[in-house]
Amino acid sequence: MYNSQSRQKQKNNGQDTKLSSWITPFWIAYVSLLGFLILLFILISLGWIGYMPSFTELENPSANLATEVISEDGELLGTYYLENRSNCKYSDLSQPLKDALIATEDSRFYKHSGVDGRALLRVAGGVLTFHHKGGGSTITQQLAKNLFPRGQKMNKVKLVFIKFKEWVVATKLERKYSKDEILAMYFNTVDFGNQAVGIKSAARTYFDKSPAEINTEEAALLVGMLKAPSKYSPRRHYQAAIGRRNVVLGQMKKYGYLTEAQFDSIKELPIDMTNFKSQAHYAGKATYFREYLRQVLKEWCANNPKKDGSHYDLYCDGLKIYTTIDSRMQQHAEEAVKEHVCDYLQPMFFQHFKGVKNAPFVNLSAEQTNRILWNAAKLSERYDRAKDAGLSDEQIKAQFNKKVPMTVFSYKGMKDTVMTPFDSIRYYKSFLQCGLMCVEAKSGHVKAYVGGTNYEYFQFDHVKLSKRQVGSTFKPYVYTVAMQSGEFDPCTMVPNVPVTIDVPGGSWTPRNSGAHREGEMMPLREALAFSLNQVSAYLMKRYGPEAVISLVRNMGMTSEIPAVPAICLGACELTLYEQVGAINCFPNQGVYVEPIFITRICDKDGNVIYNKLPKTNEAIDQVTAFKTVRLMQGVVDYGTGGRLRSQYKLDFPVAGKTGTTDNQSDGWFVGYTPLLTCGVWVGCEDRSAHFRSTALGQGARTAMPVFGLFMKKVYSDPNLPYYAIVNSPTKSSQTGYYFTIPSAYTGDESGCNESTSTTPHNKLDFD
Repeated sequence: MYNSQSRQKQKNNGQDTKLSSWITPFWIAYVSLLGFLILLFILISLGWIGYMPSFTELENPSANLATEVISEDGELLGTYYLENRSNCKYSDLSQPLKDALIATEDSRFYKHSGVDGRALLRVAGGVLTFHHKGGGSTITQQLAKNLFPRGQKMNKVKLVFIKFKEWVVATKLERKYSKDEILAMYFNTVDFGNQAVGIKSAARTYFDKSPAEINTEEAALLVGMLKAPSKYSPRRHYQAAIGRRNVVLGQMKKYGYLTEAQFDSIKELPIDMTNFKSQAHYAGKATYFREYLRQVLKEWCANNPKKDGSHYDLYCDGLKIYTTIDSRMQQHAEEAVKEHVCDYLQPMFFQHFKGVKNAPFVNLSAEQTNRILWNAAKLSERYDRAKDAGLSDEQIKAQFNKKVPMTVFSYKGMKDTVMTPFDSIRYYKSFLQCGLMCVEAKSGHVKAYVGGTNYEYFQFDHVKLSKRQVGSTFKPYVYTVAMQSGEFDPCTMVPNVPVTIDVPGGSWTPRNSGAHREGEMMPLREALAFSLNQVSAYLMKRYGPEAVISLVRNMGMTSEIPAVPAICLGACELTLYEQVGAINCFPNQGVYVEPIFITRICDKDGNVIYNKLPKTNEAIDQVTAFKTVRLMQGVVDYGTGGRLRSQYKLDFPVAGKTGTTDNQSDGWFVGYTPLLTCGVWVGCEDRSAHFRSTALGQGARTAMPVFGLFMKKVYSDPNLPYYAIVNSPTKSSQTGYYFTIPSAYTGDESGCNESTSTTPHNKLDFD
């Protein structure tokens, strides 16, 4: 027994000796590993092993922030960006967004300090047991990865070091920012696909909402997409998106953010994508305005350095551009253009030229037509591809004359067809274009800006860039010169007879377009109302073109205007922007106010770095301005603009002037109420493409209806301030209802308020 116990004791002593021989090396290895890891994290933190962002960089993480274009009423009109990213604050996030993210990505978000030890142990256990139970990255770690992205093609060793670095950055972020700030920063850095980076852009893109308006099912969808934006895109993979959304909803139920009943109800809802808005530069509101503004802002950035001498970057610096555009009025303007030009005039134009040889060109030789088509062809991508392939111009022309399958634009959707490339150019040349600009009379703020009918396919801006002959819309300036001299007023009688003016190389005798009271004396007001060329020539012969040019220069016109008598009929080319700015002097009591588009620019931190006030000058005296207002009211009350009353039911004070150039190439209407001034132009890209009759192509038919529709929409919108003015029971006492009559005005208009014409408004043809 003794020997047995002795042997057992010796055996135990051997085991203890063997165990003790392992304890020391174990603790040495453990302490060494721990020391190595501590040293490693210290070196990583100090930036001795690869790049480590400084505290300054953590306070101001670099990101490509989109510049936002904001309307006067606070709506986001669009962005300029490399990444369509705009930041928001924690307070801007709806509660469902916060709940969905935490439930799905980091349920212990508020319980750790950047690195979640429990989650790491769970991951390690999953690796050892081959049962993966979710990732170990916290929201803060993911934010660190988003702010300071990993490189490409990393091996496993480098990936481990990068992971350690992200732990360090996450810990620093937790020390620097509150949990709420980290949550908002995370939402600002993630990509949701469809060019939407950050929750603010995603909410606007997918649901046309702000982040604060996102509800539970929308939040679940957006958070679910973060796993793989393309794979779970509701536009491309609807069923996958539904499934992923419901997984997120399940996580929200698991962690108590949803009840069982709420989960069961919401998971059955379809995904509503009716408000999806593409963030492409050619989509959304005010596309022409945004493109014009982009050019202006690029120049501003180049000429306005920061305090450190560097220049602002329009696409990365997160500027906020506060514009004068009212998004509601912009919507009304775009709708008015669509309703009249796209939906009504365009089909009429196509029908007008059906079966007509050489359509849509009028009175052009084959050589002239071919020159137009070839010049347009050389601007096409098809031509560039052919040139890159080494083809000669003759070979390219042969290709352009061969029929090929193609898809062409129409206002009812894209159309598949077969035609030659040259015929497709003819087709696109057949589209009528339209420009509209509306300003607030007193402030000069541009409220609506429509440069064309469809920016994706017709990108030339017909407000600020296009110069077209203005026709009879120039006549009010001639009449103003006459009244400014003191010799004329609205009731002064003038002869409606042919007038001959000497010009270099001969003489010029313009005639009226119609036979309205030919050879009679009539009030000046009636002459303008019916746009009589002979009376305009009479006044031009009396005062000369230099006096008119001098006047319009004071009214903001900068384009070249020839000093010839024919300008009394509009033989000069101006932009719509110039026209509206000049006409606005009349309701503004003779003061020219420069039309402006921007009120201020702020940097990404909200600091105002630019303010804009319009330039002003007194162009004409108040009395003369009001006399011209009275003349132009006659155009609407009983002249060529009469359909504004009879058809469009504008029953508040309105004044304006129609205009049509030779061969109906350009149709115009410029007009105003006491508060708003608006100009409209309609025509084809090429002047040789136009209606073949004045009855169809005059400004009263093409441009004026757009003005009528727009003003009707604006003054009928209860969300706009103008509605209360015209709908008030005491509207006669409302400021802004009537045109302001200067105290010095003593005009006696008895006897010239009504025209003796019995011609119905809708049959006038005098432009």
